[in-house]
Amino acid sequence: MASEPKKLYRSRSERMIAGVCGGMGKYLNLDATVIRLLFVLFIHLTGVVPGLILYLILMFVVPEEPLSARCQRSRLRPRHSLS
Repeated sequence: MASEPKKLYRSRSERMIAGVCGGMGKYLNLDATVIRLLFVLFIHLTGVVPGLILYLILMFVVPEEPLSARCQRSRLRPRHSLS
């Protein structure tokens, strides 16, 4: 039985700005802090502008992690008013 291929998403839980580094950490099975440190090192080695451009591209290209089925059900329930 073939397993489903891994997909890269922006993380909803491991997020500092847009969840790019958190999502990369989940995809690579590394701690998000390690990815963030590598990204900071990349920015210092290449200059600030290329690093920011890369982050902005990833922020708009990589989709956000889908909600779990349980979260989707709870979002669809009507909210009761207190009045």
